[in-house]
Amino acid sequence: QVQLMESGGGSVQPGGSLRLSCSASGYNYIGWFRQAPGKQREGVAGMYTADGRTYYTDSVKGRFTISQDNAKKTVYLQMNSLKPEDTAMYYCAAECNFWDRSSTHVGCRLPLRWGQGTQVTVSS
Repeated sequence: QVQLMESGGGSVQPGGSLRLSCSASGYNYIGWFRQAPGKQREGVAGMYTADGRTYYTDSVKGRFTISQDNAKKTVYLQMNSLKPEDTAMYYCAAECNFWDRSSTHVGCRLPLRWGQGTQVTVSS
């Protein structure tokens, strides 16, 4: 089973930027989810790869962008204007058979494949 691999996490000051990468290709859906300590996992951004339609949770709209580079078989999450509340473990997820186009689920209720996660810390 091919595992998803995230990279690009780290520590940044409020207002800074990070770009997360996920090695993934051939899936009908790619998404980014996050989980902060003591909180439930939440959807951040998702993309239907066939038509490029994207979905974002309300708190990141206008700041985060999900994109894919088919040649590099990589999906990105560009995160700008980061805030302390963005601090979390970020997971790449792929493949969906339970679609949910709400901003809460960013396109997929339960992706089938998951990466190990990469930590993002926003602090001054």
